[in-house]
Amino acid sequence: IDLDPHALFEVQVKRIHEYKRQILNVLHIIARYNAMLEHPEKDWQPRVFILAGKAASAYYAAKQTIHLINDVANVINNDTRLGGRLKVVFIPNYSVSLAQLIIPAADISEQISLASKEASGTGNMKFMLNGALTLGTLDGANVEIDELVGRENIYIFGKESDEIIKLYETAGYVSKDYYNKDGVKEVVDFIISEDLVKLGNKERLERLYNELLNKDWFMTLIDFEEYYAKKEEMLADYEDRDLWLRKVIANIAKAGFFSSDRTIAQYNEDIWHLN
Repeated sequence: IDLDPHALFEVQVKRIHEYKRQILNVLHIIARYNAMLEHPEKDWQPRVFILAGKAASAYYAAKQTIHLINDVANVINNDTRLGGRLKVVFIPNYSVSLAQLIIPAADISEQISLASKEASGTGNMKFMLNGALTLGTLDGANVEIDELVGRENIYIFGKESDEIIKLYETAGYVSKDYYNKDGVKEVVDFIISEDLVKLGNKERLERLYNELLNKDWFMTLIDFEEYYAKKEEMLADYEDRDLWLRKVIANIAKAGFFSSDRTIAQYNEDIWHLN
């Protein structure tokens, strides 16, 4: 796959799991694709979306997510109307060796798990150290990064943990309520569109589509509108190179907090008491 090295590289590499919401990323990619086709006259910023990660061998839903990513990539990467300005890449057999290539190339680090579900996570720290700006929910180590760099140097969106926990406790989330909002239905329906079905597996795509509409246990749709809006804000900032680089430098400078030396010293002081 030929990529424009001057494109904006948006990267999500992590274990494939429903709570990490790779599907939310894919839905945004579909929305971007639809917008580019609807308004071909615009000067669209070239963007490359890279996803990678492994799934448990028996985790059926994760495998369906991988299939969906590749189906969407096949549609977008072969659509000549885009002029190469939008590319989607799923890199198989993710490993440390691949991470050494992918992470330094990233402009945006996607850390979009459903709030309250990510115990910690360290990938976002590696991206931060390499100059990628974090786009994420207040979940896992995103909370600490947010506190370190300041809200002006990170892109936070979505419902917070207490809201999500309450929705689980009260069964208050109904995915169809969000599906019927402006702009969401069109994007979700693309999963069972003729363009995608002819390249993928109809039964598999319909099952995934029905899961989103009737279950969506990890609330993919609840944050879609805010996620899309935050991406647009991020893109506008990226086009201001001085502003963007100031944010990058702030993130790199603050990444030292996550060093193993500081972490081990704190564990020793608070927990181990070895001295």
